[in-house]
Amino acid sequence: MASNAGGTLARRLGTADAVTIGLGSMIGAGVFAAFTPAARSAGAGLLLGLLIAAFVAYCNATSSAQLAAAYPSSGGTYLYGRKQLGEWPGFLAGWGFVIGKTASSAAMALTFAAYLAPAGWERPLAIAAVLGLAAVNYRGVTRTARLARIIVAAVLLVLLLLVAACFAGAASGAGFGRMFDGGLLAGGWYGILQSAGLLFFAFAGYARIATMGEEVIRPERTIPRAITASLGITVLVYAAVATGILAALGPGGVAGTATPLAAAVATGPWTWLVPFVSIAATLAALGALLALIAGIGRTTLAMARDAELPGWLSAVHPRFKVPHRAEVALAVVVCLVIAVADLRGAIGFSSFGVLLYYLVANLAAFTQKAEQRRYPKALQVLGALACLLLVATLPPSSLLAGVAVFAVGIVYRLVRLRLAAARS
Repeated sequence: MASNAGGTLARRLGTADAVTIGLGSMIGAGVFAAFTPAARSAGAGLLLGLLIAAFVAYCNATSSAQLAAAYPSSGGTYLYGRKQLGEWPGFLAGWGFVIGKTASSAAMALTFAAYLAPAGWERPLAIAAVLGLAAVNYRGVTRTARLARIIVAAVLLVLLLLVAACFAGAASGAGFGRMFDGGLLAGGWYGILQSAGLLFFAFAGYARIATMGEEVIRPERTIPRAITASLGITVLVYAAVATGILAALGPGGVAGTATPLAAAVATGPWTWLVPFVSIAATLAALGALLALIAGIGRTTLAMARDAELPGWLSAVHPRFKVPHRAEVALAVVVCLVIAVADLRGAIGFSSFGVLLYYLVANLAAFTQKAEQRRYPKALQVLGALACLLLVATLPPSSLLAGVAVFAVGIVYRLVRLRLAAARS
């Protein structure tokens, strides 16, 4: 079927759909895995880290919402940075999003496979998951929203039962005293900030709504509402889960297991819930992967429209109204990463890219005119400073990898600009 290179995407998503996609992006594999490294960094102080991460996410969310209301088209911070700050900041935001979230997509697929696949079959199953979800996205964004709604409902139900199970176990056992073993400041403020950086990774999906601005009905109203609503729900869910697993296991117990939610349930009277936690983890990873594929495809579309990436990626399918070439290319790259790469460092790099992406968002929102402003400039200043602070707490290997990959992007753009100048 012929491509529609100059086509536009159809506005089909209402507020409920947009909130669901945001929840599916945030309540993913992170809630099942991020608390372990956060507890290793800060112990019970991960609760403070969670509050810091939530505040940084809120600052970034308000900037994204304010910008999305002014620029209701696909591309997210790539588009906002380009419009408000210039082509280079926009490119760097888009490059960070596409590369970082591609690595994150591979990580989500491998997380799904780790819970479900027999030993030795993790990578093939992860590749199959990517191809299957790419096919769902290819058929249209409304199918993406419907599947995300089912996944989010199932995961939230299991998490609600999990919190109840943890509290029931704590009430019938040693009580809630173990929650604060070592004190909130046991890991020091550096450890708390490092836990905030790790936990921020689990929040980072709310801007996926903004990247889909061309497909949202009444985006100037729907996008701000959906971003703040999905973020608020996620903060409440994460706070409840963090409190529950600390009550059940204590900080040392959370830090000592790769599956803290399942371990917390296993210590209480509701052990029948353990298999459902594993099932929810696989569904959450699939939900996040589904939304990632959709969001990265739209940012790639926007960059290709501006010739920042190859122009053939800007095609919109004439029937399904999705950036089908961008999504197919993304699926191929993610599958290659899954097949050959060690992804332990990829998660750290993804955090690096996401935080710099939101740094550009805060700076872009800060420069908006008074008639476009919905939130005070102080929030954008705090958000930008917090992004830089959390980047500084990432492991040195993640910082080096992030700088190297961004350097590749800068060289690519310089070469492209030079070739374009030579042809003109």
